[in-house]
Amino acid sequence: MLVLSRKETETIKIGDDIEITLVRVSGDRVRVGIQAPNDMVILRGELEKRPELQSRKKSA
Repeated sequence: MLVLSRKETETIKIGDDIEITLVRVSGDRVRVGIQAPNDMVILRGELEKRPELQSRKKSA
């Protein structure tokens, strides 16, 4: 796992097509913006385990 420190509004690039921006840092919460291709499925970790989303993930 790569761990990076970023300040508000700074970005992280993953490959050519994915950019993650730290939109806001407030106390123990971080707001993250993700720019990625429309055909890429992006889920919060706790939602990945929901059965109704498993079929969507596999078909993507």
